[in-house]
Amino acid sequence: MSLYLKYRPTDLSQLKGNGDITVALGRMLADRHTCPHSFLLHGPTGCGKTTIARIIANQLECKGHDYTEIDSADFRGIDTIREIRKNSSLMAMEGESRVWVIDECHKMTNDAQNALLKILEDTPTYVYFVLCTTDPQKLLPTIKGRCSQFQVSPLTDTEMFGLLRRTVREEKAELDKEVYDQIIKDSHGLPRNALQILEQVLAVPTEQRLEIARQSALIESQSIDLCRALIKRAPWKTIAGILNGLKDQEPESIRRAILGYCQSILLKGGDNDVAGLIMEMCMEPFYNSGFPQLVFVCYSITKN
Repeated sequence: MSLYLKYRPTDLSQLKGNGDITVALGRMLADRHTCPHSFLLHGPTGCGKTTIARIIANQLECKGHDYTEIDSADFRGIDTIREIRKNSSLMAMEGESRVWVIDECHKMTNDAQNALLKILEDTPTYVYFVLCTTDPQKLLPTIKGRCSQFQVSPLTDTEMFGLLRRTVREEKAELDKEVYDQIIKDSHGLPRNALQILEQVLAVPTEQRLEIARQSALIESQSIDLCRALIKRAPWKTIAGILNGLKDQEPESIRRAILGYCQSILLKGGDNDVAGLIMEMCMEPFYNSGFPQLVFVCYSITKN
């Protein structure tokens, strides 16, 4: 079992970071009579939204088949929502409540969102919904208005070090500070990223661990090379060469790296129309089209 799954928190007290969310949810879930029936968790991929959603379900004493997790990347249509509406009329079978977690809910069609809104407006006392998204702006304002909203933020360096150190101790291993620092730098505050890197690091002999940790930094470096080439309006042949070196990497991570690089340029106070253009063209997530969308966006930038 991967470290991310092995050490996934199952209780609010086990969560690292986002203390304000922990406190607020603790108060809400303590009183079932006043607890909201719809939650919206938003934040970057890998920050712990689905983990928190599962903890909410546990706190609501939702068990077994009463818990349903849906990924809107696969189930986006109104038929899925109609099925939920039909099943929500059935009482809980194994616990005290029924919980639906809808992951990447912003990918639902407009019709599906409107159908979901009707359920949120008339929810049985034993039914709860947790919506998770990386892009809340794509949700209907009326859906957001029906939910208790929480922005799940990446961990600070201190919080990330605590998470990594605890995991390393549980694995009965040791790491040099330099390796810890490298993992923290490369994970960008995202627990899933950090534990995935840590798993690779712990799988090799001690003398190779820093080198393995630095592989993520290499991917980051390649993304920065792409950013620089786009800013300088390098020839398409040059940019295509950089993209070929990145085609086995996660395109969404590359998109965020591009946004971060251009944001830094603009926040320095410089007037850079190219950086603004690049940010505008990279605002839409790459989840649906993946690497082909990244290639198309980069090509469009060079020809604009």
